[in-house]
Amino acid sequence: MSGNSHDIKVLNGLVEGLIDSAQGYHEGAVNAPSEAYRDWFEARASERRRLAEELKAAVRERGGSPEEDRSILAKAQRAFSDISHALLRSEVSMIDTVESGEDQLRGRFERALADDTLSATTRESIRRAYGEVCAGSDQLSALKHGLAGVGARSSSEPPRGER
Repeated sequence: MSGNSHDIKVLNGLVEGLIDSAQGYHEGAVNAPSEAYRDWFEARASERRRLAEELKAAVRERGGSPEEDRSILAKAQRAFSDISHALLRSEVSMIDTVESGEDQLRGRFERALADDTLSATTRESIRRAYGEVCAGSDQLSALKHGLAGVGARSSSEPPRGER
């Protein structure tokens, strides 16, 4: 049972991070400069919510109660980023804020994958989710680099193939 409780704790930490990430992407959609960006950010938010639900199911399978709320740290970071975004009012700064959260989420997953005490089934659940987290994070990074080079194209559309 102690192995299950450790797995549950780790999974719930990741669920919390995914909830934070989904909220960050949703806030990005709300502040997006165009419908294409809003759609892109909402698609990422939906992916994160789906991953959180998958890991919540894994928590339930192990006899635990899944995390349902955002982390205290994320709430504090969002309050600060709301202030800085209001001051800067730039697409790149908005994406920087979301990207910072994504970096933290990746770190959580990497620490979980390095945990040798997790069961094989939990590690596999985490590995699958991590692959999707990395793909979404890489797309966000490409979007940011595209915005930085907006002289080459309009910033009203996300990069092709990444919607």
